[in-house]
Amino acid sequence: MTELVLVRHGETVWHAENRYAGLSDIELTPRGHDQAARLAGWAATAGLSAVYSSTLGRARITAAAGAREAGVELQVDARLVELDFGQGDGLTAAEMHERFPEARAAFEADPAAHPLPGGEDPHRAADRFVAALRDIHAAHPDGRVLVVAHTTAIRLALCRLIGVPLGSYRRLFPRLDNCAVTELRVRAGQVAILQFNSPIGVLR
Repeated sequence: MTELVLVRHGETVWHAENRYAGLSDIELTPRGHDQAARLAGWAATAGLSAVYSSTLGRARITAAAGAREAGVELQVDARLVELDFGQGDGLTAAEMHERFPEARAAFEADPAAHPLPGGEDPHRAADRFVAALRDIHAAHPDGRVLVVAHTTAIRLALCRLIGVPLGSYRRLFPRLDNCAVTELRVRAGQVAILQFNSPIGVLR
C-alpha cells in the first residue's frame, strides 16, 4: 500500500487576481513561502519515503523545504506540471470572455472537450499525471510520498483515477486551495481518496 499526499503549491503573485497559471513560471508570494514552511513542518514528522514535485518553480520551491525536513532528496518529474492553458495563460476568466468569448463559453460547458485556445488536451494531461503517480507508487510500494503539483492537473488526475468524466472536474472538485492536501491510498492498483482539499493541520 502506498499513501500519496498530493499538495497544490503555495500562493503565487497571480493568486489575488485569480489569473490562470499554466506553464508560466510564477513566483510565490510571502504568504506562499509561509505555506511552504508549514508544509515542511508537517513533513518533518510525517514518515515520508520520498518527495516529488513538478518542474515548475512554484511547485519545486514549495516541495524543497519539505524534502529537506523529511531528510530525502527532492525528485522532479515533468509529467506533474500544470495543464497548459494556451492563450488563457496569465488571463482572468473575465479577460478570456472579452478576448475569445465563444471558446471560453465552450470551455465552461465542457473543459475536457473544449480546452482553451492553444491549450493542452486535458485527456493527455490526465494520462501523463496518472502515469507519474503510477510510477511513484511502483517505486514506493509501501511508502508515504508527498507530491507537490498544481490544481487543474491534480483534479484531472482524480477524475481519471476514480473513473468519472474529465469534463466534470470543475464541478466535482470546484477548488483546491494553495498548500491544501489530497490524500490517496493505492493498494493493488485501486485508489481511494482519503481526503480532499484539507488544511495541512489535519494530516497525521
